[in-house]
Amino acid sequence: MTEKDKNYRKTIDIDAVLQGKMGKKARWVPRPAVSWLKKTIHQDEVNDFLWESRGLTGTPWLKATMKYLDMTLEIEGAENLPAKDDGRLYTFVSNHPLGGIDGVALGSIIGEHYDDNFRYLVNDLLMNLPGLAPLCIPINKTGKQSRDFPAMVEAGFRSDHHMLMFPAGICSRKGSDGQIRDIEWKKTFVSKSVETHRDVVPIHFGGRNSEKFYRIANLGDRLKLKFTIATLWLVDEMYKNVGKTFRVTIGKPIPWQTFDKSKSPVQWAQWVKEQVYSLPEKN
Repeated sequence: MTEKDKNYRKTIDIDAVLQGKMGKKARWVPRPAVSWLKKTIHQDEVNDFLWESRGLTGTPWLKATMKYLDMTLEIEGAENLPAKDDGRLYTFVSNHPLGGIDGVALGSIIGEHYDDNFRYLVNDLLMNLPGLAPLCIPINKTGKQSRDFPAMVEAGFRSDHHMLMFPAGICSRKGSDGQIRDIEWKKTFVSKSVETHRDVVPIHFGGRNSEKFYRIANLGDRLKLKFTIATLWLVDEMYKNVGKTFRVTIGKPIPWQTFDKSKSPVQWAQWVKEQVYSLPEKN
């Protein structure tokens, strides 16, 4: 018996999740459906990687993930990243075209430049990834944590960490015009950056998911499902993007004083979103 055989534990375990949610009723879930779900989320592949990278956390784990996914980044505007020793804190905001590995890639850039001194505002499901969890402020809009959400965001912005956010909250959608764009950006990053005097650094990440993903995502949106059903396919999309090259464009910091009373925080958030989408054209 190898060391892995003796100590291996599944981080992602669909059977355990169903058992925890449904108890004895879990046995009535059709096995083909369970097998399909395991395959769709690549349970075995993900668990194998999490085992191999079990000794890593933070930026080293992010960089190991990039290597595992064979990602290549072409970075434009790296000189716009503020110096790490300037004594200030920043809010980094980006579009969210892929819903997963774009976060990994940007975290590796920010983490390396600022010696791991940043935090994500992310879906609480990502707290199940041990290597990523130390960098996360989890977001869950339902249950008890929804009541704690404002305090958690406040603590994040009042901390000594830079903040990395995807203000759309979910990954980009394909519009009727064929363009891949975020939905409306939430205002939180504007209001909290003003309160804590953080300049905002806009970032554009170039990339897209499959046509199948957008069909599923748009169908779920039209049905107004409480659960974003397209999330089930995000890991599969991640594996489809293995070996690809992505362009990251970093814009110049936007002073927090820019966000004055001439626009509402919601309007300023959309203004920053448009600045982000214009970045590739400027570089």
